[in-house]
Amino acid sequence: MQRATSLERRVDAIAHRVLLGAPANGIRAGLVEFAVFVLKQAWACIFGAALLLVIVAARLWYPDDAALARNDALTIAAVLIQVAMLVFRLESGRELWVIVLFHVTGTVMELFKTDVGSWAYAAEGFLRIGGVPLFSGFMYAAVGSYMVRVYRLFDLGFARYPRRWMTAVLAAAIYLNFFAHHWWWDARWVLLAAVVVLWLPTVMHARVWRRTLRLPLLAVFAGVAVFIYLAENIGTWAGAWAYPDQAEVWQPVSSSKLSSWFLLMIISVVLVAWVYPPQVPAALLRDPSDGVPIDARAAEGEQTGRA
Repeated sequence: MQRATSLERRVDAIAHRVLLGAPANGIRAGLVEFAVFVLKQAWACIFGAALLLVIVAARLWYPDDAALARNDALTIAAVLIQVAMLVFRLESGRELWVIVLFHVTGTVMELFKTDVGSWAYAAEGFLRIGGVPLFSGFMYAAVGSYMVRVYRLFDLGFARYPRRWMTAVLAAAIYLNFFAHHWWWDARWVLLAAVVVLWLPTVMHARVWRRTLRLPLLAVFAGVAVFIYLAENIGTWAGAWAYPDQAEVWQPVSSSKLSSWFLLMIISVVLVAWVYPPQVPAALLRDPSDGVPIDARAAEGEQTGRA
């Protein structure tokens, strides 16, 4: 497991001992691989899952007349979750900087979006900037935490990953459009088309246990966006924030938000890629069997954006 924390190395060693006698073929082998895949995904989602659990618990049990405002309680809980992630070696210091960058990027967007009325938070508590409670930035940090953790838990490798400078330009354009479309033409469909053109050839290699999955990266982006959208529905139901059409009675978040989350995924991927440069799978460096006729030196240049 690449770049694992000390705790994760111990967990990985225990898991290897437990799975050592697992069958290599047949239905049972497939079930083992599936179980490992689910457990790794759950481990990668631990920050976001803990934060979502706190939000739901606050909706169900936090007293309305408490001396501490619910939004402030959520902010304190989010800080404690982040501290626990570091204390218990669930995240490294290097990853924390990525997560802080997600936090800042998301908070800036929150300040703008709440000001123009795209969504709103309850006007309560002291731990906020304007109308934005500080826990909101941790929701973006949860996405960043998942991205960096899933990268190393599955030893991700990428065939035909685009040049990083090109992805950075596109990510910057996507981020700018989240602001500019309020005054100018909404370029999201052009940006979506650019994402497809740029990442369509890319195949992600994800090692589960004995097997390595090969998945079109665009399909992975779409799948993660759907899961974030489902989490958003839970968050708005729990009253963490509300869109204008949810002000009176809660209703599911508009499916149009899926495109927004898909584009946000691109920003997330690009931020992580600048800290953890995408690597060509080792098997392709030895034998480019999936039609990628590149040698090791050319691959390194392509994947790190130095070519």
